[in-house]
Amino acid sequence: MAKGYAEGPASEEAERRREELERGRKARKTELRAAVYGSTEDEPGSHFIGWRDDVDPDDLFSSGRAWGLTVVRVSAS
Repeated sequence: MAKGYAEGPASEEAERRREELERGRKARKTELRAAVYGSTEDEPGSHFIGWRDDVDPDDLFSSGRAWGLTVVRVSAS
């Protein structure tokens, strides 16, 4: 496996879950939601804009209201 896949938050979470299972703990069921992050005129730095269910990143970008948009899965809690 390429080294890039073995680094970062996803691999850390997988390692944590593997260790818990080895110790006999049940895996936690974490609900993930798609979150939209990007920049706006009011907040030029990248920030949480809203949940993907509620905002359309394509609409935001094409209207010019937001740019540098990314959609990431984050814990809903």
